[in-house]
Amino acid sequence: MPELVCVLTAEEIDKKVSLLAQKISKDFQDRQLILIGVLKGAFVFLSDLMRRMTIPVEIDFVQLSSYGDNDTSSGNIILKRDVTSNLQGKNVLVVEDIIDTGLTMTKLIRHLKSYNPESIRVCSLIDKHERRKIKCHVDYVCHETESGFLVGYGLDYSEKYRNLPAIHHLKL
Repeated sequence: MPELVCVLTAEEIDKKVSLLAQKISKDFQDRQLILIGVLKGAFVFLSDLMRRMTIPVEIDFVQLSSYGDNDTSSGNIILKRDVTSNLQGKNVLVVEDIIDTGLTMTKLIRHLKSYNPESIRVCSLIDKHERRKIKCHVDYVCHETESGFLVGYGLDYSEKYRNLPAIHHLKL
């Protein structure tokens, strides 16, 4: 049986998401903003983040795959679902659950640039440096960590544990 060690409580997450929403709202005041959630993991974070924002936003989703049922990225990144919104000339904020290797986000940013948005910024619930393979700039971060396989609050292991209200280190 895997062991779960709490990293962030639901209350801590709530406070961090609220502070981040305030900062993003201030930074994009009087500008049109499209939030692009990276499925499946970011949907919980995106939902809470946008409800705490004080500016109007549009939302869209993309889905990429690189993990499958493993706890490490295969490095083979597949775009499974693309945006449907017109991004040309608009400000885009990519909302991700976790950035670790940087490969998926780098590929996604390169892809989104082909739609000619005004700007692209990145917001991540977790910025994990342990397995970083490529430099990846993250504009807004709720929590930074060096190591550990994290689950809960949308983060999963083989489609399990997404429903946990807190974030845990999964010890396999």
